[in-house]
Amino acid sequence: MSPLALVFLVIALVAAIVGFTGVAGLAAQVAEILFFVFLALFVVALVVGRRPQM
Repeated sequence: MSPLALVFLVIALVAAIVGFTGVAGLAAQVAEILFFVFLALFVVALVVGRRPQM
């Protein structure tokens, strides 16, 4: 997982504990988007990496 996604996850958790719902919601959305982007890139890397060598 990208360090940037982990940073946004930590920001979301800290903001949720403190009670800044707007900041927590935004950071959680960014973390979720980054998670799915890196998940898609991981799947693409798996598919491309399995091509037979000629």
